[in-house]
Amino acid sequence: MPKKNIHVARHQEKWAVVKEGVKKPLGLFKTQTVAIKRARPIAKKDKVELVIHNKKNVIRDKDSYGDDPCPPKDKKF
Repeated sequence: MPKKNIHVARHQEKWAVVKEGVKKPLGLFKTQTVAIKRARPIAKKDKVELVIHNKKNVIRDKDSYGDDPCPPKDKKF
């Protein structure tokens, strides 16, 4: 069974932390920065990807915390 990634996406007027396949957000936050800070430990614990969306809900970034066979080459963290 594949693991479910964590998304930070716009939800109405707030930013939501959402687990794939789950309708109800894990949390709603006023800013994207706070939502990312809350989502990152969840993604690390679950060993999945953190998928960050922009205001139009288009994916703008991904961070992998799982056993990625092809790890990203960027070194931002």
